[in-house]
Order: sequence, then C-alpha cells, then structure tokens
Amino acid sequence: MSRVAEDIRREQLARFRAMTPAERVALAQRLGDEGLATIMESRGLTRGEALKEIRRSRRAGRKPSRSMDER
Repeated sequence: MSRVAEDIRREQLARFRAMTPAERVALAQRLGDEGLATIMESRGLTRGEALKEIRRSRRAGRKPSRSMDER
C-alpha cells in the first residue's frame, strides 16, 4: 500500500473511532440511502423496484428458496 493511501486509511479510521455508536448508525443509514438513490437514478427505477433488484442480486448464485421468492 502506498504511503498516501496508508495515511488516508489511518485518518479515516481515527475519524470513525471518534464517532459515537449513534453517529455510526446514522452514517450507515445515510450511505445506504445514497446508494439506493444512485441505483434508482442510474436505472430509472422507483424505490420499491430498486429494493427488489437489490434483494434479487443478493440471492444471485445461491440455492433457490421459494420462501425468498414470495417476498
């Protein structure tokens, strides 16, 4: 790893460790919302359609399950 990348990683880790658990949860939710918005915009999907697509992609390559398909 380059020196610059290592320094950046250390800085990010220090900022993350300084966060409270509530701040970490809020960050995770914000990043999830941003990711969902990106998928919706890039593929022209509604929120519900994007969520279904994400669920389908998580199951890709796994053993089929009728209970998961009924959701």
